[in-house]
Parts: sequence; structure tokens; C-alpha cells
Amino acid sequence: MYTYVLFVHLIAAVMGLGAAFGFPIVAKSAKTVSQAKFVLNLLQRLEILPKVGSVLLLISGIVMGILETWLFQEAWFIGSIVIYLAVQFIVAGLLPKNMKKQLEVLEGAVGEELPESYKALGKQSAKYEGISHLAAFVLILLMVFKPF
Repeated sequence: MYTYVLFVHLIAAVMGLGAAFGFPIVAKSAKTVSQAKFVLNLLQRLEILPKVGSVLLLISGIVMGILETWLFQEAWFIGSIVIYLAVQFIVAGLLPKNMKKQLEVLEGAVGEELPESYKALGKQSAKYEGISHLAAFVLILLMVFKPF
């Protein structure tokens, strides 16, 4: 049973992290207001992948701990859960809020030049994404190498 849950965990990671790592690349491709509106609407539709992936990651991780109770005594396992939960504040709270603000800025834009406030929000999102990507890297390191 553990192997099946681990498989779901890995698929959820690919589904969630793959999309999340691609978001900044797609977002930075917009050079005009029209392109930015299209990109943000597309990203809002694609948000389902990281959302479902994130929920499946948490559920499957907890289930693996229930199946193998010794995992709850491992610092790397507990640390992974703590880091994961901390990052959810960014990916489920701050980033979607910023995306919504960017769309609001674009709705009030005149012409095709991207407003400075849109760019500033994009830079803020880039910082949040950088933190979440670093956390994902640390999580993968912890789960692969189990250092403590």
C-alpha cells in the first residue's frame, strides 16, 4: 500500500511543482496589456494543477506517515511538513492575491503599455515565487537524502 501512496505523492509533486515552476516563465512573456490579461487569465485556469497537486501532496504525505508511523519520528519528515505548510501561505494566499491585483491594474490601464504598478506587483510575485521554489528544492533534498 505504501508504494501506491508514494506513487500518488510523486505524481502530485510533478503535477503541482511542474506547473508552479512554469508560471513565472509564462507570466514574464507578456509585453503588452492584452498579452498580460491573456497570460493572467490562462494562469488562473492552470492554477488547478498546483492546487490539486498540493492537496494530494499533503494527504499522501500524511498517509505515508500513518502507514509507516516511524516517519513521524524523523526530523526530515516533520521538517518537510512544516516547510510545506509554511509555503502554502505564499502559494495559496499571497500569489493569487497578487495575480488578482495585477488583473485589476490591467483593467484600468489605458493603451497597451504595461503600467508600472503591474510591473511592481510582478516583481513582488517573483520574490514570492523564488521563496516557494527554494522551499520546493529544500523539500526535495530532504525527501531524497533524508539527512536527519
